[in-house]
Amino acid sequence: MALGRTLFARLVELLPRRAFESAVARYRGDHRVRSLSCMDQLLAMIYAQVTGRSSLRETTLCLGALGRQRYRCGIRGAVAKSSLADANESRDYRIFRDVALCMIASARRDLPVDPELQTLEAEIYALDATTIDLCLKLFPWARFRRRKAAVKLHTLLDLRAQIPVFIAVSDGKCHEVNTLDTLHLQPGSYVVFDKGYIDFGRLYRLHQAGCFFVTRAKRTMNHRVHSRRPVNSGGPVQADQLIRLRVYRSRKRYPDTLRRVSYIDPETGKNLVFITNDQLLPPEMIALLYRKRWQIELFFKWIKQHLHIKAFFGRSRNAVNVQVWVAVIVFVLILRFRHRHTLQHAPGEIMSILSAMILEQTPVNEVFREAGEQFADHITITSWCCFS
Repeated sequence: MALGRTLFARLVELLPRRAFESAVARYRGDHRVRSLSCMDQLLAMIYAQVTGRSSLRETTLCLGALGRQRYRCGIRGAVAKSSLADANESRDYRIFRDVALCMIASARRDLPVDPELQTLEAEIYALDATTIDLCLKLFPWARFRRRKAAVKLHTLLDLRAQIPVFIAVSDGKCHEVNTLDTLHLQPGSYVVFDKGYIDFGRLYRLHQAGCFFVTRAKRTMNHRVHSRRPVNSGGPVQADQLIRLRVYRSRKRYPDTLRRVSYIDPETGKNLVFITNDQLLPPEMIALLYRKRWQIELFFKWIKQHLHIKAFFGRSRNAVNVQVWVAVIVFVLILRFRHRHTLQHAPGEIMSILSAMILEQTPVNEVFREAGEQFADHITITSWCCFS
């Protein structure tokens, strides 16, 4: 690549420009716009996420301080705080949602697949939600409790590529199980979730749609064993059973056979009981699928630590959605940037290096090679001090 391009320019060149222009035209994002285009808005918000800006005022102040360097970031003109605030409040967040979904679809084809899940030739997802606390006076539409507001990020994570394929923002009162009503999965797909999503009526609709689910059984689940399958003695699998629900209301909502697998985790020794509607998958694979569900918890932890979604630049529902979907765009950009340049650094390390050297014009591999050598030297010195 040419030396004249900044790291920020090399990062945002991975944006699907044609898909973005189509989304802007579809939702009339640039209709009667004079000062701040949708692309400038997106680039300014990406800059805020990558460099860790904490507010619109700080973002516009830093962009203004860049001077001519701002043009090298792709931003054509000055960004005023009021213009950026109005854009986040009024421009349809679906512009950024559609761009993020387009990027996700492309990244799922290019990113490497988890080697432990390669043998299972099916789409595998984890479903969960995380809560972000807000101030009730500033976000009255997100009332959660009497004196508290919150939003929930309902996320469907592709476990094969470890990338989110669906995100919905709701107020804190919305129960996670309602997300099952909005899922449209391909037949043969697997979806893994915790006990909070158990609703036998909704699970039966997934079963009728040809999808498979894996979850933990509740202790109060009343059932009768229909048949037992042989298991290896001394192994982690304690029982593999086909069961029917006993309680009338539960049996009416899920009248078909379920599979119950009792498994002892070799690492913790904890007894885990899974239920699923897949009667052919080996019980060890069922336990592996549920263990992989932890990836969505790591995803929530990563975005809260490295992206700016715990405090929002705007107060409206649309502004919150804009910031969430821009954060998703940045997450996918980091993954694609790492894959394109074959970097060995963790995504969090890439974010840290980019935030410090966002305007550097050095080749990408040279920047990250020097950063890697400095990190290795730091580890060596620390180890020497510890053992000397």
